[in-house]
Amino acid sequence: MFPLFMVLFIIVPALELTILIKLSQVLGILWTFLLIVLTGILGVTFAKKQGLMVLNIIRNQLNNGIMPSDAVIEGLLILAGSLFLLTPGILTDITGFLTLIPLTRLLMRELLKNKIRLYISNGTWRVF
Repeated sequence: MFPLFMVLFIIVPALELTILIKLSQVLGILWTFLLIVLTGILGVTFAKKQGLMVLNIIRNQLNNGIMPSDAVIEGLLILAGSLFLLTPGILTDITGFLTLIPLTRLLMRELLKNKIRLYISNGTWRVF
């Protein structure tokens, strides 16, 4: 688990900082700053739209007596994607937007479901 935290809290921010510095050298500081702000605004707007859509799916499934397990997982993925979009950086923005796109979110949902099934059957959690 420690190597995962090392990647998340040391390597990813260092990569993000490097990318932002290089981007500011190419585009300029103002355009880089505006890009960060714009992706944040677009991300929050898109996340809200997707989140409300999934919330309606959950509500409809519950009203019809269906357990909304897939929709709940998608809701959690949208929440995670929103958090990625609020974090300044290019890699986190790409990850966040991929999480908000329905097709890639479907793939992520299935991968996560498979991880959960393996955890339930084996009792161990493997990240990769």
